[in-house]
Amino acid sequence: MVLPARLFLFIISALILLLTPGPAVLYIITRSVDQGRKAGMASVLGVELGNSVHVLAATLGLSAILLTSALAFNIVKYVGAAYLIYLGVRTLLRPATLSTEAESEVPAPKNLGRIFRQGMVVATLNPKTALFFLAYLPQFVDVSKGHVSQQFLLLGFLFVAMAVVTDSIYALLSGTAGSLLKRSVWFGRFQRYVAGTIYIGLGLTAAVGGEGHK
Repeated sequence: MVLPARLFLFIISALILLLTPGPAVLYIITRSVDQGRKAGMASVLGVELGNSVHVLAATLGLSAILLTSALAFNIVKYVGAAYLIYLGVRTLLRPATLSTEAESEVPAPKNLGRIFRQGMVVATLNPKTALFFLAYLPQFVDVSKGHVSQQFLLLGFLFVAMAVVTDSIYALLSGTAGSLLKRSVWFGRFQRYVAGTIYIGLGLTAAVGGEGHK
């Protein structure tokens, strides 16, 4: 359905976009540093499931609502921003780790299912992702070949599959760095302030920032 030359250009451009960290990547990095590689990977899967929702919505034409309705855009934008800020505040209010030794003896609870769901909510409530798919994918769809919806789905899910790979690399690398940092007493005491501040910053950026691809 999609010409090889057009598909090649899509893969190259998508790879460049995915290797440029956006809000979703920063969210995954923060999760990985704060709670380890498993939490980072759970965030990756949640984020990409949320992105898949946007692919389906764009294919069905639902993303056009966000593009043409300022009210719908603002509702989704501010709900998503509020959720990120909520995660940041909750992280800041989390009890401090008394020592890295105690943390190694009694691991902090990590509900991967909850982390997965949070990643999905963060991605699904990002209207800029919907607008990105609506603006980006049609450039590589050949209307003359027909089956426009199938082309849309193919390109969209190819993008998501590539994102799983690139975001997983970010999660694994940052998770490894996080485990090394946690050996530091200073990091053990102040990591929640770093993580919480980043979450809140992402929320504020989502509320007042410019265009973003993820």
